[in-house]
Amino acid sequence: MFESVQTLIDEHRRVQEELSDPAVHADAARAKRVNRRYAELSRIVAAHDAWVAATDDLDAARELAREDDAFADEVPALEAGLQAAQERLRRLLIPRDPDDARDVIMEIKAGEGGAESALFAADLLRMYVQYAASKGWKTELLERNESDLGGYKDVQVAIKGSSSDPAQGVWAHLKYEGGVHRVQRVPATESQGRIHTSTTGVLVFPEVDEPDEIEINQNDLKIDVFRSSGPGGQSVNTTDSAVRITHVPTGIVVSMQNEKSQLQNREAAMRVLRARLLAKQQEELDAAASDARKSQIRGMDRSERIRTYNFPENRIADHRTGFKAYNLDQVMDGALEPIIESAITADEEARLAAVGTES
Repeated sequence: MFESVQTLIDEHRRVQEELSDPAVHADAARAKRVNRRYAELSRIVAAHDAWVAATDDLDAARELAREDDAFADEVPALEAGLQAAQERLRRLLIPRDPDDARDVIMEIKAGEGGAESALFAADLLRMYVQYAASKGWKTELLERNESDLGGYKDVQVAIKGSSSDPAQGVWAHLKYEGGVHRVQRVPATESQGRIHTSTTGVLVFPEVDEPDEIEINQNDLKIDVFRSSGPGGQSVNTTDSAVRITHVPTGIVVSMQNEKSQLQNREAAMRVLRARLLAKQQEELDAAASDARKSQIRGMDRSERIRTYNFPENRIADHRTGFKAYNLDQVMDGALEPIIESAITADEEARLAAVGTES
């Protein structure tokens, strides 16, 4: 695997030179792409330098140990350091998801459980907003369809990061959240104190950086406008400000009524449509790619039950990675990092194994 490092080091040098060209920064989209690649390559170059240094230190210690036994005591620690540096470099050389640096659009939908499922959708939204805040990310509520009891039948939120490093990207962390989330607790509407099981669905899409990145033929769009409504169907607007856009070739439908302006709702709907089209495009590429390039954790089956939130036991369990903890109260306040890291690690392990099988 390490044979490819020199090629990446050479590319890092070329990208660094490219960043010094004023013409690159005159094109915002190009500058963003170049900065992302530079950040990714810089991590690899730093890891390679650390590996080379650890190798040299170990070789020097072994040579000195042949003349002076005192240096022999340093060898085990240096061997461990070299192994750690080598493992870090190996992981950085795993083919990375090209969307990792992207921002995301997340949709949370009530599922089985009626009003309780909608209430849990609101809890999940708060959890992700709190997690985003802890990472220094910004959130923007795009659309919400409230339930009668204050939950959400459907809510969409955009989450935007601040780092050009793909490893710190929003998609790199939240892409594993797509699937069915199961909650076990006593609902607020339960008078007998019985524990109910409900489910809520989460969809996560990488957001398109530039509108022209995904080509959309306006003739392929069917656009309807209608009057927005609130919980229970009551009218909340006297004008036809809500927008529904249907992408005829794929059948994807996006509705927006959060804003009072038809233009704003249309722009938000187009953002979501482009994100869904990008996700569909990537799914098709993944389906045609080798197993080494596919995520073993983030499956494409959106009906997969990925996690259980057990409130009576204060327990959170991820069914894909085996992660389990008894700090659900903290998780619901946004302490998601250990769970997400378990998914990232499991995915890396699977990719490493797949690369090893192919090589």
